[in-house]
Amino acid sequence: MSASAGSAHSPTLDTIRMVEAFIREHSGEYRRRALWERLPREVMYQTFKTIIEYLLESNKIAIDAHGKICWIHDPDLVR
Repeated sequence: MSASAGSAHSPTLDTIRMVEAFIREHSGEYRRRALWERLPREVMYQTFKTIIEYLLESNKIAIDAHGKICWIHDPDLVR
């Protein structure tokens, strides 16, 4: 068994940026699964979940009481 056989698939920077851009454009419109199904490019669901976890931890997105994903990162405010 290879060392990478049991590890989770890591998303590429291009995929992370694509998901970020889609969430910014559609902030507050979709819940997690609906957002994943509407991405402009096919992404494995496990990879998508990893990206969502990263965006939550880095305070770029939030999930409201209805489960909809909202973009909250404001680079001007961060400066």
